[in-house]
Amino acid sequence: MNNFCINLTRSIDDPDRATVAMVVANASVASGKNTMVFLTSEGVRLAVKGIAGTIKEEGLLPMADLVKNYVAAGGTFLVCTPCYKKRGYTEADLIDAATLVGAVKLVEFMTNDATGVSY
Repeated sequence: MNNFCINLTRSIDDPDRATVAMVVANASVASGKNTMVFLTSEGVRLAVKGIAGTIKEEGLLPMADLVKNYVAAGGTFLVCTPCYKKRGYTEADLIDAATLVGAVKLVEFMTNDATGVSY
């Protein structure tokens, strides 16, 4: 299995869970997997400029570093468009490494020999 998906539903509302998810994402991409983080619900806030810099869990790398390392290693973020817009964000708020998509993109990724976890 070459595709690995992390469905992340948390961010500033549960920094511990969000941070652990990004640790897993970094491990996946470092292992050579085609890795995608699908941001839904409150997780979409990680795709907003500046939010990652506010999340720091004791004993773990700061979220901003995890995001930077993940992107530098080739990881991608797909962001649930309805979840993102529901929270009042616009494309101008989006980090460069993220793409707004519908659920079809998640289904396409997962049906192409993928494994997934959800946080």
